[in-house]
Amino acid sequence: MESTEGIRRHSAERMRDALERLGTERDVWVSTAHPEHGPHQVPLWFLWDGQAVWMCTGATSVTVRNIRRDPRVHVSLPDTFDVVLLQGEAECFPDQEVPASAAEAFAGKFGWDPRKEAAAFVYVRVVPRTVRAWRGEPELRGSVIMRDGMWLE
Repeated sequence: MESTEGIRRHSAERMRDALERLGTERDVWVSTAHPEHGPHQVPLWFLWDGQAVWMCTGATSVTVRNIRRDPRVHVSLPDTFDVVLLQGEAECFPDQEVPASAAEAFAGKFGWDPRKEAAAFVYVRVVPRTVRAWRGEPELRGSVIMRDGMWLE
């Protein structure tokens, strides 16, 4: 485990680092909830388009069913030392109705185009309303770098 004692980035540094990771990483954990069955969390590939996170999953998945009941989601990058958590509302796009630019960027990043599969897929878009980022306990205070959809400077 790396020591984080005494290290504390300013908001602008946290925002820069979070945006860099969103632009380069491959996987996120997506958390949804069912009103009777509770939390559901899955890892998915993702694309950051500069404004939103795009993911893709099976049209009949628990994730899609939960989002259609309650669009509030949490999305997190899979690193417990360099934490980036996004909170927002998800919007579902059937694979044949997704904006072409998002689908093509997704296919370009992963070398896989869900629109060409026999099974039905749904693209999920999450525009973050809140983003938190921290590295260790010294950065927990002030971890919010986006509030109400606006980056904090």
